[in-house]
Amino acid sequence: MTNDQDLPEATVQNILDQESLKWVFVGGKGGVGKTTCSSILSILLARIRSSVLIISTDPAHNLSDAFQQRFTKTPTLVNGFNNLYAMEVDPHVENEDMGGPEGMDSLFSELANAIPGIDEAMSFAEMLKLVQTMDYSCIVFDTAPTGHTLRLLQFPATLEKGLAKMMSLKSKFGGLLSQMTHLFGVGDEFGEDAILGRLEGMKEVIEQVNKQFKDPDLTTFVCVCIPEFLSLYETERLVQELTKFEIDTHNIIINQVIFDDEDVQSKLLKARMRMQQKYLDQFYMLYDDFHITKLPLLPEEVTGVEALKAFSHHFLSPYQPSITRGTVEELEQRVSTLKQQISDAEAELEKLQKGKQKV
Repeated sequence: MTNDQDLPEATVQNILDQESLKWVFVGGKGGVGKTTCSSILSILLARIRSSVLIISTDPAHNLSDAFQQRFTKTPTLVNGFNNLYAMEVDPHVENEDMGGPEGMDSLFSELANAIPGIDEAMSFAEMLKLVQTMDYSCIVFDTAPTGHTLRLLQFPATLEKGLAKMMSLKSKFGGLLSQMTHLFGVGDEFGEDAILGRLEGMKEVIEQVNKQFKDPDLTTFVCVCIPEFLSLYETERLVQELTKFEIDTHNIIINQVIFDDEDVQSKLLKARMRMQQKYLDQFYMLYDDFHITKLPLLPEEVTGVEALKAFSHHFLSPYQPSITRGTVEELEQRVSTLKQQISDAEAELEKLQKGKQKV
């Protein structure tokens, strides 16, 4: 394995130092702590940027839980900040959000059903249109689990298919579509030309943003994982897909790491620690040119602004176990812990013996 001195810095400081960054994606397998990590990244960025927006594109929105504040599809100022905003976006298009009369809505619904993924693509385009009209210095995406995130990156191609399908229908059936739109009570201004125009507009927005996504000066993707086999596998898949889509990624956050602290006495924890170390070694072997940040497993959840701020220092300086193994201090601590355990056991035994005597 590469020497520690040769590895990139084990923090996210490189992201904070990159002043040109506009888009920061945070993604990975479900349940690894993406929302906590993206929330803390947005807090750290808000310290040095004029304005930051964090967007959740996960259908199971957790931003509201992380910040303990209700968010909607409109950017809302996070309590305790004057430059950090949050919004939760439904990845599925809703008729009332599409605009236009009922006939137009039904045509969009039919189109969404006919082309897999186009409803999400159109919704994402609408959101990007909205975001582009706002003047945020940096935008952090708290993405859905890996599969959804990869679909999000395929949206330009999905809209391309939608346009091609519409064009083929138009060329095949000529004026028939126009007659049908009249029949269903939809005027020329809401016919197939209007739908094609709408799709074209969305495609232009997504393509424009997609160019920015492929620019490493403007965009980076942070992979969040835990030191287990499935998460390692999912991270490898995600990194390969990001490379295929030409999206920069050079940061991995490994969450829920059990460190060799003095209080790790449990056989179960020790076994988990050995298992984790095996996968940590593999992470370092596979991603020796990545900034790998390890976060400790905590006995409590990290929720609320104050808890997020308190935990954020682990993103800027590597976690250090409180005592180094093999030192006099560590052995003294172990002896003290064992003495305390013996004392507790003796007290419990004495209590049980007194109980028996009474009976």
